[in-house]
Amino acid sequence: MATSDFSDPENLSARERQALESLIKRLADDEFVLAERYTEWQVRAPTLESDLALANNAQDELGHARLWYDVLGDLGYTERELVYERDPAEFRHSTLVELPFEEGDWADAVLRSYLYDVAEELRLEALEDSSSPKIANRVAKIQQEEGYHREHAQNWLERLAEGESDSGEGHERLQAALDRLFPHALTIFEPCAPPRDASDASGDEPRAAGSDIEADIVDLGLRTATLEELGEEWLAIVVPYLESLGLDVPESGQTGDGEFEFEVTQETLPDERGRDGTHTDAWVDLYDDFTHTYRELGRSEPTKIMETPE
Repeated sequence: MATSDFSDPENLSARERQALESLIKRLADDEFVLAERYTEWQVRAPTLESDLALANNAQDELGHARLWYDVLGDLGYTERELVYERDPAEFRHSTLVELPFEEGDWADAVLRSYLYDVAEELRLEALEDSSSPKIANRVAKIQQEEGYHREHAQNWLERLAEGESDSGEGHERLQAALDRLFPHALTIFEPCAPPRDASDASGDEPRAAGSDIEADIVDLGLRTATLEELGEEWLAIVVPYLESLGLDVPESGQTGDGEFEFEVTQETLPDERGRDGTHTDAWVDLYDDFTHTYRELGRSEPTKIMETPE
């Protein structure tokens, strides 16, 4: 692996710039869209403690999204271009984070948080030694907060799996949520296609295909693990854990030597995957919701509630 020097963003090659953009946009888009979904649970969680916990999670994810989007500020992007004035078809978040919650289904929120937070922990670990100083510097702060998210989700998963709910249907609801969400969780580890209108800094080099971008991200040292490696590690964690709760993970199984096996195929993935620019119908509605005020007030810049991170 021949790492590159990303300490001087103004002198990046087209290849380096494209790899950096692709990596950061998916990290930031995932966090931003998940935070928007979390806000839908305000004052609706089963306990006041959980209501506050999910509100804090949403605030954390928004903060993380801003930390990542700010990395792209060095490449000339502004917040309004990246969020409020960006074509919704150009977002590259996983479809797991854009799906609407099943109405009143706390199991959906808890399981979604767990599936995402385990993946996020692994992604952050693979960024600790990134060749981009800005990426590496942001990882520790984000890791600290994400740890609380996963702990909260696991505590509730175990309570629901044991049947702790007002209706006594916690386990049944968890299984239904798992059947619905698991295929979309797999899209976290799908390759990211370049935006349709993307062009390199000079405009005279062709854009790489999604698979080539993924290879560049690792080869240039931006991330120290491949998507395949991250996906396999994620499966090795979540499948045994969920099955230990008595849940049936779609398409999973245990071999004779006690190892869990899971093969990701085209059939196990949903039609819309987010990373490739395809999204569910719910995404357009969510995008319209969080850009509504910005558009209606005719703003040219988003409201700042905190200083630009260093």
